[in-house]
Amino acid sequence: MTSVSSDAAFGAEATGGHSSLSYSDASETAKGRKPLTVLQVVPRLDTGGVERTTLEITEAICAAGGRALVATAGGQLEFRIQRAGGEIFHMNADSKNPLTMWQNARLMRRLIREESVDIVHARSRAPAWSAYWATRSSGTPFMTTFHGTYNEEFGLKKLYNSVMARGRPVIANSEFIRKLIIERYRLPEEQIVTIPRGADIGVFSEESVGNQRAIKLAESWGLIEDPRAIVLMPGRLTRWKGAESMIDAAAQLKEMRGPDFAVLLVGDDDDSGFRETLQKRIDAAGAGDVVYLTGACQDMAAAYKLSSVVVSASIEPEAFGRVIVEAQAMSRPVIATSHGGARETVAHGESGWLYPPGDSEVLAATIHQALEMDPSARAHMGLAGRARIHTSYTVSAMQRATLDVYEQVAGRTFQALI
Repeated sequence: MTSVSSDAAFGAEATGGHSSLSYSDASETAKGRKPLTVLQVVPRLDTGGVERTTLEITEAICAAGGRALVATAGGQLEFRIQRAGGEIFHMNADSKNPLTMWQNARLMRRLIREESVDIVHARSRAPAWSAYWATRSSGTPFMTTFHGTYNEEFGLKKLYNSVMARGRPVIANSEFIRKLIIERYRLPEEQIVTIPRGADIGVFSEESVGNQRAIKLAESWGLIEDPRAIVLMPGRLTRWKGAESMIDAAAQLKEMRGPDFAVLLVGDDDDSGFRETLQKRIDAAGAGDVVYLTGACQDMAAAYKLSSVVVSASIEPEAFGRVIVEAQAMSRPVIATSHGGARETVAHGESGWLYPPGDSEVLAATIHQALEMDPSARAHMGLAGRARIHTSYTVSAMQRATLDVYEQVAGRTFQALI
């Protein structure tokens, strides 16, 4: 097969998560000879948006008749990747050690050759460098997805981050990220494709979550006979997710209306001891009777169903913000900080509210407004959010748009198999 150069020229336009690309040097003779093979490169396969997107794209590739390979250090989602038809290739892809990264490049180069890989798609910086070096020597097309904002405090960090802008094309998971890429790296717009992440509307649908699931989760949280309204804030317990601001807002909200609500901070600690820091803040604020650290949740759809309103309080911009999209798919009003991807996914005053990052006073007032709404008005807002997600932010739309890019890069389709 004749490879498409990783520096091939692209023309792209993106609207509502779909892309239209032109490619050069595509080999017509390659059509139908073997399954289109995509190697995704990701540090680990544990919890998180990058990992879940890797799984969703694996499912799409295999369903389309392609071959989905994943180079990774492994993790909790390995079984689901394999169950979907994907193939795992272990290496120390989560290492930032330059020597290990170079060794990974050699392993990837061999993997590309032996498995006849058509496209390498990198999703994180350290393994992206390994993948970039491997594809430069093999001539295999190299793509990236820009999943985060990637802080750049100094020049060396900017160089390290720049590998994510070296894909041809680069997939941005929101318009916010697309603009950030152009601003930082002066990348031509035609080399960027915007494909928003989305919610699985088959999973995140109020009708699909039976009452028994919701009851089981409420029992595990000790809320089965608790009449209070639930304010849900899902997310890993890291400082930038804004849990401290949420705790302060809960304390202020308690002063406004008494302890007639429960704020649930749902998510794992990142092993930094931040959970203990949060618990001390809860106690110091006198909010121990309204704020609870639940730990991880294995049934987020049921968690959304139990809630009256869902909050994303991130003090730094979210590249996309899947929680807010999933909550709207579940017909729940949302409150999010007014920056990053949330400004695209939340229609202020229609499907939820946006507020200034870190402003716990405004957050408290906004939660109060949400809880004071007439049930029919809250339901109407929830339905508006659901309609918004069904129109623009579904996993199936993200999958189809990504497969379209793969086909354009490879110069052939997934379906044309012998």
